[in-house]
Amino acid sequence: MNHLLFIDAPVIIVVALIFLLLFGGKKIPELMKGLGKGVKSFKEGLNDIEEEIKKEPNTEDKKDSTKKKDE
Repeated sequence: MNHLLFIDAPVIIVVALIFLLLFGGKKIPELMKGLGKGVKSFKEGLNDIEEEIKKEPNTEDKKDSTKKKDE
């Protein structure tokens, strides 16, 4: 009962064979290359968002400190 989503080796093999039949041997590397680019782009987007979140409190603090100096 402790299976990963109830997926066994024969199921994975059958899915891989169906994938191979649908797309053919020449298209699979192209598909994987596109998938890799998509994952890389997604990770870069997450990193950009994390950087913006980290920078945001610092910029607000600077704005508050400049307002206090002007007063």
